[in-house]
Amino acid sequence: MAELKLRRLQELNARLKEDLERRRIPVSEASNDLISFTEKEPKDYMVPSKWGTVDKRDDPYAPQQSNGCCVVM
Repeated sequence: MAELKLRRLQELNARLKEDLERRRIPVSEASNDLISFTEKEPKDYMVPSKWGTVDKRDDPYAPQQSNGCCVVM
């Protein structure tokens, strides 16, 4: 029982040490990185406030219109 408790404490101690060694950055820097990443990436149609509305024919998420024919699969 005591050995199990000791092993768990040692594992917790190792995880906490790894946490201390992890690189940390301020929130302002992380926010700026995120903003610059989203500006460089291609347009995201799911964020119309940033990129504007999407034309229906260019929208990959719009439901496809059928021509009235039956489709057999």
